[in-house]
Amino acid sequence: MIRTEKLTLDLTLTLPAIPDERDSCVRRLTELLEAKGLERVHLVREDGTARLCLHYDPERFTVTQVRELALAAGAPFSRRYCHENLRLDGMDCSTCADVVEHALGRMDGVLEASVSYATERLRLEYDAERTSSAAIVQRLRALGYAVIEEGREPGWWTKHRELILSLVAGALLLGGWLLGFTAAPTVLPLSLFIAAYATGGFFTFRDAWQSIRAGRFDIDTLMVVAAAGAAALGKWAEGALLLFLFGLGHALERIAMDRARKAIEALAELAPKTALVLRDGAEVEVRVEVLLRGDHVVVKPGQRIPADGVLVSGNSAVDQAPVTGESMPVDKQLGDVVYAGTVNGEGAIVIEVTRLARESTLAHMVDLVTEAQTQKSPTQRFTERFERAFVPAVLIGTTLLIAVPPLLGFPFSESFYRAMAALVAASPCALAIASPAAVLAGVARAARGGVLIKGGAPLESLGMITAIAFDKTGTITCGKPALTDAVACDGTEEELLRVAAAVENRSAHPLARAVVEAAYARGLRLPETSELESVTGQGLRATVEGKVVEIGNRRLFEPQALPENVERDLQRLEAEGKTTMVVRVGGRFLGVLALADTPRDNMEHILPALHRIGVRKTIMLTGDNERVGRAIGERVGLDEVRSELLPEDKVKAVNELLRRYRMVAMVGDGVNDAPALASATVGIAMGGAGTDVALETADVVLMADDLGRLPFAVALSRAARRVIRQNLWVSLGVVAILIPATLSGITGIGPAVLVHEGSTVMVVLNALRLLGFVEERR
Repeated sequence: MIRTEKLTLDLTLTLPAIPDERDSCVRRLTELLEAKGLERVHLVREDGTARLCLHYDPERFTVTQVRELALAAGAPFSRRYCHENLRLDGMDCSTCADVVEHALGRMDGVLEASVSYATERLRLEYDAERTSSAAIVQRLRALGYAVIEEGREPGWWTKHRELILSLVAGALLLGGWLLGFTAAPTVLPLSLFIAAYATGGFFTFRDAWQSIRAGRFDIDTLMVVAAAGAAALGKWAEGALLLFLFGLGHALERIAMDRARKAIEALAELAPKTALVLRDGAEVEVRVEVLLRGDHVVVKPGQRIPADGVLVSGNSAVDQAPVTGESMPVDKQLGDVVYAGTVNGEGAIVIEVTRLARESTLAHMVDLVTEAQTQKSPTQRFTERFERAFVPAVLIGTTLLIAVPPLLGFPFSESFYRAMAALVAASPCALAIASPAAVLAGVARAARGGVLIKGGAPLESLGMITAIAFDKTGTITCGKPALTDAVACDGTEEELLRVAAAVENRSAHPLARAVVEAAYARGLRLPETSELESVTGQGLRATVEGKVVEIGNRRLFEPQALPENVERDLQRLEAEGKTTMVVRVGGRFLGVLALADTPRDNMEHILPALHRIGVRKTIMLTGDNERVGRAIGERVGLDEVRSELLPEDKVKAVNELLRRYRMVAMVGDGVNDAPALASATVGIAMGGAGTDVALETADVVLMADDLGRLPFAVALSRAARRVIRQNLWVSLGVVAILIPATLSGITGIGPAVLVHEGSTVMVVLNALRLLGFVEERR
């Protein structure tokens, strides 16, 4: 058998340019290194940092050779495979994303081009040996889009040009219409209508042309055909009205969507740009990007914390709401973890940086929320498939409406006009934006409340769940033992606890610490202890105030039988699933202490809140014994408890719940429960702040270690699903009503486009209501 050793290197040393460890360059590098003779190459995470783990045969390679091999292998990848995340200008409709993806995807050397209309972002990977950034930017410009430099905001004209042009078109249209009532030559109003075509339809013509060049037919194509048809019939006013209202609707839609985008961009602005670092005893202001692990940063009262780290000096209350959604500031002592973007309270503190700026919890949140917009929901995928089939069908139907009625004796001009009106009526603009707008607003609102929802699919699925399964330890319970009972059999509870804590204060066992904390919480002063003796598996003996004190389980006192009252209390407390300790001082039994992993403080509110918003079944899945599981379940009000489950048993339990309830969420810590989280319809991880594993493994992450955020997440998702359904009904309903109205001649092009664009703006505004979602509290 070959003896292997291993070496770990920061991934950023070998591949400094990649955006994250999921990039395809990581796969290329690992395959190359294994081909060069290393036994195994894979990724690990240590202290929140992605590292490359290299297993090698020490008889073939030295540590230095392995390091040089990895660095040398990674350098060509960094030079050849380039990654960019670009912000685009000119994304004025949802079909623009498809046009850009299709056009760039056909370029030689472009390996990935993923566009999010909601965030106006292009995620790009290309082979620098086959193309260049300049060539890609030039192709974008040819398509009518520009790249906005990071940190720069679009100018006033860029932001408002579509609205301005549409308003100019409206003014020209009004002028031409008014001239029609005067004795002015016909050419004057016609000139104004043509000018209205040019201004109101500028972006529509541009986008339609780009779509046609890409071999696609979209909503802009339908509008251009309808406007051209109206002009061919001499109905210039109606065509100008169509383009004016269509452009105005798009401008208003963009303004509304910008509001939702700003809600996400605000996350990135939470972290300060500079930090005060201690260097040679002096405070030096530096950019947060240059902070290194181990740097000591001074944070003054009221300032935002610039990096993830641990407290090494001072103490203060920190407002963690920007990251975790917690409503109250959290007291921080020496050694406690703090997060970038949170706000320091009234005390000056010094933190030691543990993560670089790009690795912070806040940076990870921003990346995940931004990336969530590219993950389409089932409804969004359905509407896109529907649109791809529907638009060509509308064009074919329009052609038939123009050609067939004249063959049956119907006037050509009338059939042509009605066909153009039907073309406008059938354009699914509202349908195209209905789901993306709701997903954008829902994900942004969730992030502001300390909940990460990774895209439209988890957002919709969470809104449909009927059952939730919970892990016990650290989820339903606090995850550490606490003193629940101090039953005095001879003397007082204070004497019992004071003596027991004096002995346990010399032990580091979790049960011992729980007893000591309970004594301090009651303000008890502990006497001195001497001659401490640990009896393995049984308990402790010590001398306190000149008397021998024994504390432990019943085996410590065998073969002597315990007094009847002590035995009775022991049996009662053990039946409740608690761990017990008997305390004896100088032959006198003082009483019994009971400890247990206690439920979270707010559990009595969380489960009823879940039931109120439509969750039919709550189930606990635990590896603990049946007695402990049942006791916790009954105490917090769970509907069902399944105990003594191994990790694989939890997966089977989740699958069985899926068969019974169809839509099931699983809540855990994201580490031990990863298989069960993956098996559920929606996996929900607790305490994602600072926990990369939780952020990576779950569909939904509660950033604070607070299950109280769960009802908010479920209620918001249900609200988002309602909004999506409302938007679909509005958009499809308008099409269903307008098509027969235009075909029958009841409605012309003008009213059709007015209703059509009104419905588009309506669904966007309806979606933006989610930004103001407030959880109902009772």
